[in-house]
Amino acid sequence: MRLVVDLNKCQGYAQCAFLAPDVFAMHGEESLVYDPQPDHEQRERLARAVAACPVQAITADGVDGHGALRGPEAPDGR
Repeated sequence: MRLVVDLNKCQGYAQCAFLAPDVFAMHGEESLVYDPQPDHEQRERLARAVAACPVQAITADGVDGHGALRGPEAPDGR
């Protein structure tokens, strides 16, 4: 499983840190730190974190046993 966070998109909402605290953590109020290769045991929590990201900053390969998983598309098409 491989995880990428676009830190230029990330706005520090911390939904991911709440849903997958073993993978994501906030460093200060706006900086996100994360494990780019989390254990497969984190798969379900990671899928929830990807889906919950309001700015679609998280991409995860191998979460669902298939290709890349991204959050829902933003209403403005971003």
